[in-house]
Amino acid sequence: MNKYNTRATIETVSFFDTFISTSKDGKKRLGIRFYRWLSVISIHLIFFLSYNIDLQVLEGTLSGSRFLGFHLIDPFITLEVFLAHHKIPINLIIGTATIVIVYLLIGGRAYCSWVCPYTIIGEIAEKIHRKLLKAKLIKSYRFNEKIKYIFWFIFLLLSFISGYLVFETFNIVGILSRAIVYGYSVALSLVLAVFLVEVFFSQRAWCRYICPIGTTYALIGWPSATKIVWDDKCDHCQVCSNVCLVPHVLEITKKNANNKNEKESFILSGDCTLCGRCIEVCHQDALRYETKLKKLI
Repeated sequence: MNKYNTRATIETVSFFDTFISTSKDGKKRLGIRFYRWLSVISIHLIFFLSYNIDLQVLEGTLSGSRFLGFHLIDPFITLEVFLAHHKIPINLIIGTATIVIVYLLIGGRAYCSWVCPYTIIGEIAEKIHRKLLKAKLIKSYRFNEKIKYIFWFIFLLLSFISGYLVFETFNIVGILSRAIVYGYSVALSLVLAVFLVEVFFSQRAWCRYICPIGTTYALIGWPSATKIVWDDKCDHCQVCSNVCLVPHVLEITKKNANNKNEKESFILSGDCTLCGRCIEVCHQDALRYETKLKKLI
């Protein structure tokens, strides 16, 4: 993909072109999407090998695991456990604290694009959805992104009322993670159902509007140290918003949105998944990764 010669939207670039980037001087290199997919696949390969050949590096699944003996627990599951049973075992406290500290450094919803296995399936569904939309075979429905907070509250409330981790019945992230490690389950039919909804009805519906795991990481991501930075080289072409999983985080890229006339600004929203898709398509190089810890370093 050569962003300097092509306005690289989802519709105008082939899916596999996005794994390769071309620099201004014409040199080709592996793109950010390649490294994201490599990260997701590598993490789950280690999960698989740790279980199947007793590798003992990363044991368990994304819901709860041990990395070289250190507990790692999904923060939303910890909230569910607390509300369902009114107490938290010490290993959950340790594992959750570890995860929170890590994602405060690297960016909360980076989990969604660099770790979650559904991100690969979701990006495939997204590409098919946009092709069908361009061919006028379907309509695409969008909703207010704040609806995710309603789902987040409802799932926690159900845990409190029932004493059961209700969301885990529908958690396609956990279902996929367990299927990769332990083998096929009929629960994968739920993953297929979500995939079909995203292909024919609403682009990236699970990640944008439903998943409480992503919402929890968004709350962690808001004060996190690693961000996307925008600067005023931007010509407001809005190609970045076309490829963004959560385009509302890129409001500053719209014309006349920068009321303070800032030279540069952090994308502060915790909803940003740090997927780097905006960076990969910005022909003005007005977007980049940066850490707030840079000054300390």
